[in-house]
Amino acid sequence: MPNTNVYEANYKRLTKVIDLEKIKEASHVKMKSSGFMNLNFDFLGAHSDGRISISMAHNYIQNGDVMADPDMVLLVDQKNETVEALTFQQDSLGIYQEVYTDSTMKQYYPRLKQELNAFLGQWLRNILQQGYLVPAAEPVANIGA
Repeated sequence: MPNTNVYEANYKRLTKVIDLEKIKEASHVKMKSSGFMNLNFDFLGAHSDGRISISMAHNYIQNGDVMADPDMVLLVDQKNETVEALTFQQDSLGIYQEVYTDSTMKQYYPRLKQELNAFLGQWLRNILQQGYLVPAAEPVANIGA
């Protein structure tokens, strides 16, 4: 299992990129940075224990289809200030990976868990360097509200 500090470090990075309360309120937030692909956040839901699930993605259109480049589902624990990668999707390479083997989240792939959380850390560092900051976020109307 990776060092628990990676979850805390990634939480600190994530909260420099996006206001978690804003994503819960808006359901979808699109962020822009000149010269880079848009960065999309979607609120996927709240868990009974208070944690939330969000997706974070770069997307592009290919032959009319939205392609993930990449897309990750994250489990955010605001109380303990941690974030954990649950899934990874990269459409151009035909990759879809899930860390946990079932919905109980008791069994998982240790190496994949470590790799995806390390990737998340690097992706968040890149996003911060590329200028995707909270003030640049543009809330998009809540679909279905």
